[in-house]
Amino acid sequence: MIGRLASIAVAACLTLGLAADSVPRRVISLIPATTEMIFAMGAGSRLIAVSSYDKYPPEATKLPRVGALLDPDTERILALRPDLVIVYGTQVELKRILDRAAVPYFEYEHRAMPDIMATVRALGARIGFASQAEALASSMERSLAAIRASVSGRRRPRAMLVFEHDRASLQNIYASGGYGFLADLLEVAGGDNVFGDIKQQSVQATTELILARKPEVIIELRYGEGAKRPATERDLQVWNSLGSVPAVRTKRIVVLVGDEFVVPGPRIVEAARELAAALEPGR
Repeated sequence: MIGRLASIAVAACLTLGLAADSVPRRVISLIPATTEMIFAMGAGSRLIAVSSYDKYPPEATKLPRVGALLDPDTERILALRPDLVIVYGTQVELKRILDRAAVPYFEYEHRAMPDIMATVRALGARIGFASQAEALASSMERSLAAIRASVSGRRRPRAMLVFEHDRASLQNIYASGGYGFLADLLEVAGGDNVFGDIKQQSVQATTELILARKPEVIIELRYGEGAKRPATERDLQVWNSLGSVPAVRTKRIVVLVGDEFVVPGPRIVEAARELAAALEPGR
């Protein structure tokens, strides 16, 4: 199987006349965040395929889909004759196949907010759009700094940013810990993360832990398939069992809908603005 895939890739390189150091013009992105980055820097025409989960911008939905993190369609990827594949750093087997097939790849890692702009710059340089990528990253940094400045004079409420839980109960609650781009977004938007001392991206928040941390604002994120059904009063009533929690007592439970909150790409600026509005006093 590997030998046949390698033959496809070698034939592609010969057909396209690609040198090892050439600027990629047939790019496959397996990561929604990098797909958004490429379109935002004006290089969307370089993309020939995307992941199963790409939904933005609309142009991305018209491209062939070749799997994702756990199920990359390696045969189709190589059959498309890419000269660059953007992969997750954890896709060890896929990288091994690409190495054997002599197909270059760009490794992506999901980390903190500054890494998003660093990835924009590195990816832009790799595909020959360095100046456009620099302009995009700098614009994002300026916008985030402006949002931070706009909330600097107001009190920072103790906030819990929830990105997953069973809708019908308070089971399997996962919230942002003190590391990662979600934690950084909450800080930029003017929130004091109740789990800021736990230096990991995700915290499984038991009801006992929530009672102990006493969030003043609870923000639920709805995205992907979960965004298709609007939040109802019944959804929010599940929190009533924690009546001693300040956010529940004062009814400061906010539902924000959109993939921009969980895709660490250019739309994090929009996500930060929405979070800042949700944290605004008196809301």
